Amino acid sequence: MAKKLRLILGDQLNSRHHWFQKKERDVIYVLMEVMQEQQYVMHHVQKILAFFATMRNFAHQLKKLGHEVVYLSLDDADNQQSFDENLNNLIEKYHIGRFEYQLPDEYRLDEQLKTFCHKLEIDYGIADTEHFLTTRYEVRDFFGDKKSYLMESFYRSMRTRLGILMQGKDPVGDKWNFDHDNRKKYDGKVPLKKPVIYNHDVSALKTMIDKMGVKYFGNVDAEHFGWPLSRKEALQSLNYFCENLLPHFGTYEDAMLNEHISLFHSRLSFAQNIKMISPQEIVAAVLGEWDKRKDEISLAQVEGYIRQIIGWREFMRGVYWAKMPEFATLNFFRHKNKLPKWFWDGNTKMNCLNKCIGQSLDYAWAHHIQRLMVIGNFALLSGCHPDDVDEWYLGVYIDALQWVEITNTRGMSQFADGGIIASKPYVASAAYINKMSDYCKTCHYDYKKKHGDRACPFNSLYWNFFDRNADKLEHNPRIGMMYKTLQKFDKAELQKILEQAEVYLGMVDEL
Repeated sequence: MAKKLRLILGDQLNSRHHWFQKKERDVIYVLMEVMQEQQYVMHHVQKILAFFATMRNFAHQLKKLGHEVVYLSLDDADNQQSFDENLNNLIEKYHIGRFEYQLPDEYRLDEQLKTFCHKLEIDYGIADTEHFLTTRYEVRDFFGDKKSYLMESFYRSMRTRLGILMQGKDPVGDKWNFDHDNRKKYDGKVPLKKPVIYNHDVSALKTMIDKMGVKYFGNVDAEHFGWPLSRKEALQSLNYFCENLLPHFGTYEDAMLNEHISLFHSRLSFAQNIKMISPQEIVAAVLGEWDKRKDEISLAQVEGYIRQIIGWREFMRGVYWAKMPEFATLNFFRHKNKLPKWFWDGNTKMNCLNKCIGQSLDYAWAHHIQRLMVIGNFALLSGCHPDDVDEWYLGVYIDALQWVEITNTRGMSQFADGGIIASKPYVASAAYINKMSDYCKTCHYDYKKKHGDRACPFNSLYWNFFDRNADKLEHNPRIGMMYKTLQKFDKAELQKILEQAEVYLGMVDEL
């Protein structure tokens, strides 16, 4: 029998995949660390270490189950540093008669592997990753030729199809969405708990990537690496979330604090996005915990979290496959400014950005409001090119793979898609940041001031954004109120605000 070679990508660590359920003779699995994946964007050092460590652990587990595994480390003498060249060498070395791979979740790798297979002189086959709740093109088919996609309608269809939080055809609690009950500023009424932190020594991996000249940014304590690196640990994190954090997740999901990085967030996104745990498992665990503790856990907490898993996550993946590769070129506002230099070190006098970017550099993670309404908000208000924004987000976050990153940044955060995903730009002045955090209390700038000495940059940039984009936005029904307010400004006052914005835009690196 001819031998099969099966490729496992670094975000395909799904031990429950049918490939691995029985030991097959004449099947070789290959995982590889390749320089091509370190160079398409500069990554956070913790992201690189986490991927390599989880891949190595996954290969070890497969070997323990009796599977034949070839693992190419980045410093392996035989490593040609690209998927194509390594695969060609392995096909020749092991006299492979058939090559198989699982569908990649990133467009660039999907194209690369399709091209590679078309050149092969042997048979090849493609398998699904068996991870997502939808097919690649389900969102595209659901919305048809509509210009914009409304996540809420897709989410309701998912709830109905999967029978999650449903009573017949109606939602449990008679509402689809409990946002009104959620998203409060943290008020100290509920004790905060520490996030689950593991204690791995990945210093040998760090030494190896340094020796190989991998370029990266961000900070790491390689001797005490805190991310889950196995399915067992991912399940421990899920259980910890359900038992300790779920009861208050929704209430404080948008809150931000100087001294606590994650509040009641699960931080499961890395484990989920590399497929160590599945959305089905997460939903089952959350519903199971709620079923046991309905006196402690309100429906609002559960619905808010499940919406992120079966609604938002699946929706964003569907938009990605519906709109790529054109989506990666969209620039609705024609923004062209560079990211401020402090995006790489967090060294800004704006406390909210100092904290959110600093946290991102220290932990390779921030929660969705820090990413959207602080960091992304400033990038949009200051006119940063969406290419630069995409590249930074894709590199800095441990859970960032392009299918979920670019839809959130270029679409949701930067409105560069002109409204395919979001019905309005997500921008805010300092008032919102002050409402949802304690950042403003200790800031160099005054969140109440729109212009003048130490006026918060978010305020003047906010009104400048609406003023300069009136031709594109003033007829948007969701933000018409902003233009009515703008028209009511005293002309002299508005002039001072716009002049302040110009000053700040001219010195953005010094803010």
